[in-house]
Order: sequence, then structure tokens, then C-alpha cells
Amino acid sequence: MRRSIGAFLDRDGTLNVEVDFLRTPDQLQVYPGAARAVRKLNDRKITTCVISNQSGIARGYLSEANLIPIHAKLREEMLNEGATLDRIYYCPHHPTSGIEPYNIDCDCRKPKPGMLRRAERELGIDLARSFVVGDSVVDMQAGNTVGATTILVQTGYGEASLRTCTLEEIPVDFVAPTVVEAIDFILDNVEGEPTDND
Repeated sequence: MRRSIGAFLDRDGTLNVEVDFLRTPDQLQVYPGAARAVRKLNDRKITTCVISNQSGIARGYLSEANLIPIHAKLREEMLNEGATLDRIYYCPHHPTSGIEPYNIDCDCRKPKPGMLRRAERELGIDLARSFVVGDSVVDMQAGNTVGATTILVQTGYGEASLRTCTLEEIPVDFVAPTVVEAIDFILDNVEGEPTDND
């Protein structure tokens, strides 16, 4: 069976409005159209995952337990539009600051590809045929490391990230105004390709 195509979506600044260390469910505001766009990925049987650095845990701003209701609300917002997230992966670490046991140089914090590699193992995803969408330089770097197609959105930190990627010659395959257009690009570029469920 052919491995599946994955769409890896950053959380803050990509799916939902960027908040400085989002700590409570009431701070979560999903961008207009984002959930409906995710549903289109579901309809095409594209495995859809969130990959998010959450160094606020290492810094003591919130706990892993605090993430549970936040991600429950994110899933609820998706379900309200008939959309599903196959997995939500997050990295709670920070390499140079924070509290034990989270103040480590891990392999999951973007730009390292640990969350992508985990999805590859757990979900049978073909990373080279997959897409990484985010508003940050580290999203692009993580995607480039595994050979995925990278899409930089211009929400969140996207405009500043585009300038940095241009100056530092960090490859970006496509620039999209929002996650809605990013997902349209994904759908256009897997047109006619079989997924593992076809």
C-alpha cells in the first residue's frame, strides 16, 4: 500500500491567531475559513496534522495539562465545520531556558524534524510527497529538512519570516496569504495523485 500524503499545519499564527504564549482555551481564535479548508483536506484523504512548538511549557507559562482543553477547543472548532485533525503534535521543550525536565536540546523542536519523523512512523506518511504550512522560518526549515513542499503563510509572523527567508536564502516553495490559500495550493498540487485509501 502506498504511503499517504500529509499536510502538516503549524498552530499559532497559521490555524489560529497568534497570541503571546496562548494559555487558555478562550484565547484560541481560529482564522476564518481555516476549518472549512481543513475539511477539504479530509475530503481528499490527506492526513492532516498540527505540529507546534510550545516552549511556554518549558518556560513555566503553562503545563502540558493546560494544553488539553486548548487542543480540545481547536478540535471542536474544526468539528463545527466537519473537519478533523488526525494528530496534534507539540514540542514542550526549550534548549537553553526553562524548567526541568523540559529544558533540553530535543529532536522535536522545530526547525528539527522530530515531529514530522514521528508522524512518518506512526501514520505511514510519505514526507517527500507531503506539505508543511506555517508562518515561521523554523516551519520552512523543518519542511526542507525532510524534503516536503513548504508553504509560508502571511498571517502571524509570516511577513517577517518571508523577509528572513529571502535574506538568508531559506527555500520556500509557495507563499500564501492565509492557510485557506495554502490548502488550496496543496489540493491543486496533489490533483490526480492517489492517496493510500484510493
